[in-house]
Amino acid sequence: MRALIGSHDLLFLTLDTLRYDVAVSCLEQGRTPALARVLPGGVWQRRHTPASFTYAAHHAFFAGFLPTPVTPGPHERMFAARFGGSESSGPDTFVFDAADLPSGLAAAGYHTVCLGGVGFFNPATPLGRVLPGLFTESHWSPEFGVTAPDCLGAQLDRLDEIVRRTDGPLFTFVNVAALHQPNRHYVPGAVADGVATHAAALEYVDGQLDRLFTLVAGRGRPCQVIICSDHGTLYGEDGHVGHRVAHETVWTVPYADFILDPR
Repeated sequence: MRALIGSHDLLFLTLDTLRYDVAVSCLEQGRTPALARVLPGGVWQRRHTPASFTYAAHHAFFAGFLPTPVTPGPHERMFAARFGGSESSGPDTFVFDAADLPSGLAAAGYHTVCLGGVGFFNPATPLGRVLPGLFTESHWSPEFGVTAPDCLGAQLDRLDEIVRRTDGPLFTFVNVAALHQPNRHYVPGAVADGVATHAAALEYVDGQLDRLFTLVAGRGRPCQVIICSDHGTLYGEDGHVGHRVAHETVWTVPYADFILDPR
């Protein structure tokens, strides 16, 4: 990563609440063809998230602590805030002298953009302004949120406008709300959220990804892409519904990173 800073755009896409088992199942069933075309080796990496809900997980992500490989480490991180005694930063890590990644990238010449999705990115409250406040430019509207069936499409409409007016290196962060409850609107007639509606939401997201990749790669720069979930969620497993609990389905998340060539 250190060698790419300045020459490559960056896209960080969090598929909020996406379960690892659902991501793998949809891929194996051919329900996510856009992801199948870009995932290295055609598979998701199985990783562990640093936190069990959106707010905490994204604070960790923006400090450089992306989901951790499940295999024994140490694992060199892509990004790291400089601090003494760090054992997971190495020669290829982009180390920044700031409290968070967006600020570190801004200092390196990037225009940083946040397209929020779930409620922790809604600036109507002071809490909802914390994460977006790390970025040079941030956007949220109800059309981006959990109740909007075409939430990612609305975010991409806004991104289209942003990339047209932005020169120089660009760091785009997109938090996709579609997987989060409520997601039953992705299955006609469904009266409750469940694994099936969660999977249908992922199919909807996959259908938008070619447009997203075209937007970020169409600027003429190679683009380093990171896609992951921030945590999983539960639909009755062991009596739990939702997340923010120490359950394997919550802690285990899908992850991938790759470079999009502008050609």
